[in-house]
Amino acid sequence: MLGIHDLPLFIISGLLLNIMPGPDSLLIMTRSATQGWRAGCAAALGIGTGTLVHIFAAALGLSAVLATSATAFTVVKLVGAAYVLYMAVGLLRSRKQEGAAAPLALPALPYRKIFAQGFLTNVLNPKVAIFFLAFVPQFITADAPNKALAFIVLGCIFNFNGMLWCGALALTTAKASARIKLSPAVSLWLNRVTGGLFVWLGVKLALSKSH
Repeated sequence: MLGIHDLPLFIISGLLLNIMPGPDSLLIMTRSATQGWRAGCAAALGIGTGTLVHIFAAALGLSAVLATSATAFTVVKLVGAAYVLYMAVGLLRSRKQEGAAAPLALPALPYRKIFAQGFLTNVLNPKVAIFFLAFVPQFITADAPNKALAFIVLGCIFNFNGMLWCGALALTTAKASARIKLSPAVSLWLNRVTGGLFVWLGVKLALSKSH
């Protein structure tokens, strides 16, 4: 149907790819640990929305521009890297709160801003667009009656599975954080470590190539 083949293999491969750590996972874990599972889910929803943008852009052929135009790829990756580094600075500049009972060093954000963080972190990563162009077509037959529709269906399946993983990550991280009840000093240290990882990911994205 729709010219899609090896769907079970696609689902398994997609789940394994979603589990791989990256800026999306780090953002979900950071917000879940500091503001609870709702904040983590807000980040996950933003990430899922950004993924939908990549899916429809790839189906319409817009993502092919990123794969073939060095200038377009460079512009998008530098903007994305700048945003990741911006979030890293916020984490690295976090301060220990006053009082022995202060549980968090990272200031709380409204859910809409967390959603925007997740959306921008994902949508400004050109590697995601190129990933869809390279991965999804492998599961669409050459004689598919509507390749764009088949691409969108597979992309939505991938995104749905990814959202399940992101939701589970948000819940488990928030639960673990509540049980451990980290001290303010340890929370501050974890924020700094996460900020350092974001710096590494931002630099890695800035230096990445389309091929």
